[in-house]
Amino acid sequence: MKYYISCDSAAVSIGANETADALARHAGADAVVRTGSRGFYWLEPLIEIEHDGARIGFGPVEAAEVPDLLAAIESGDFESHPRYVGDIDTLLRDQGQCRLTFARCGVIAPTDWEAYVAHGGSAGLRAALENSGQAIVDAVKESGLRGRGGAGFPTGIKWQTVHDQPATPKYIICNADEGDSGTFADRMIMEGDPFTLLEGMAIAGVAVGAEHGYIYLRSEYPDAERALERAIEVAREQGMLGADVLGSGKAFDIEVRVGAGAYICGEETSLLESLEGKRGLVRFKPPLPAIQGFMGRPTVINNVISLSTVPAIMAQGAASYHDFGINKSRGTLTIQLCGNVARPGLYEMPFGVTLDHLINDIGGGSVSGRPVRTAQIGGPLGAYVPASHFDTPLGYEELAEKNAMIGHGGVVVFDDTVDMAQQARFAMEFCDIESCGKCTPCRVGSVRAQEVIDRIIEARDTDADITLLRELCDTMINGSLCAHGGMAPYPVLSALNHFPQDFGVAEPAETA
Repeated sequence: MKYYISCDSAAVSIGANETADALARHAGADAVVRTGSRGFYWLEPLIEIEHDGARIGFGPVEAAEVPDLLAAIESGDFESHPRYVGDIDTLLRDQGQCRLTFARCGVIAPTDWEAYVAHGGSAGLRAALENSGQAIVDAVKESGLRGRGGAGFPTGIKWQTVHDQPATPKYIICNADEGDSGTFADRMIMEGDPFTLLEGMAIAGVAVGAEHGYIYLRSEYPDAERALERAIEVAREQGMLGADVLGSGKAFDIEVRVGAGAYICGEETSLLESLEGKRGLVRFKPPLPAIQGFMGRPTVINNVISLSTVPAIMAQGAASYHDFGINKSRGTLTIQLCGNVARPGLYEMPFGVTLDHLINDIGGGSVSGRPVRTAQIGGPLGAYVPASHFDTPLGYEELAEKNAMIGHGGVVVFDDTVDMAQQARFAMEFCDIESCGKCTPCRVGSVRAQEVIDRIIEARDTDADITLLRELCDTMINGSLCAHGGMAPYPVLSALNHFPQDFGVAEPAETA
């Protein structure tokens, strides 16, 4: 019998290696398969076995519990075991998950090529190689895929721009500088199913006529770096990368470049500066990177999840992907649920699920047992959505109507003990620390805003200071060179508008 257990760094941080070692001691090293994570972090370390054609889960299982669990499995009376979870695929379906991007994550060993192919890997690239570059671009446009890194820009339109440029060489850049608090989907896919990212980049290269790609990886992800480097090595051996991609006569190869810990390099033009060996400062636009990007050449820059979703689109068809979601938000969203929530983890859901269903039904409410007051969506520069708005469907335009954004899909939950004035101050402190310093509204505005919020907290001149804070926020939104300074006011304004009592105001000055 095989025992599947995650090597994902989050699972490892809560004892997966120790549990895996105990499995190896009692069942034999050959019986243990290290996979990525299913994203059920409240169940990690999670052990799975194959039984009657299903993957049966047990968790969380500590190392000391392994002998008793193995005895129950060997006896066949494992359903009564206290760590019994049941059929994992049934659990996913019951939650409403649709694992398209994450279909293999947690199922196979991350760099096992044979298992990857057996579970549908490389089918998207093979389908793409049978079509013209324009046909591939058209399929991505038809799917409705939008950037999962934050901006939500249609992926196919970006590819079309690069496809149409006559200049060569062209480049594919994967933005793997996942720095937003409460986000971990990029890390999970790179550690758990790196081939799917490489395949997506190869499809992008074939589509636009690029022969080289770079993965700009966050320096805090050493496990992802090791997984990617090994996957690239195997992909070259198997012909998915190199001078003759899967025998097509087309060339495409990938290198990993590790960043230096700057949050601002998650912004695409700062990333390009860093990749070219310069200080990570925001570039003026235009020109767009799609026209003059890396080394002044046409460049596709997409997030990890965006690129990793493309193989499923090409393998299953654009229409199949487009069938998921609502309105202009098509396909699935990889939601990363964390903070004060009972069942944190990754949930790949069709766009349109409500926050109430996600947080209270699937997430189990707060881990503290207290009422949930708010959730911050879209990272440290995302808005705080109050519980009264939890009936809002998760969609780009639907959240925008509430002055919020999806961003990278992170949802951080807070119960009713949170101090929203302090959270607002933290947003500006974060903006200040991580600013590249190039533009005045971001560099200076974030410092002045902290000072104003401090005065509000001390209740010196609340009304005048709140007016000043709103004016500062307006200046940053409209005057900052990039989204770093332009988005920092969103958590501040949402806190002011929805939780005025935390700022010493009886009624909200305006609604949103």
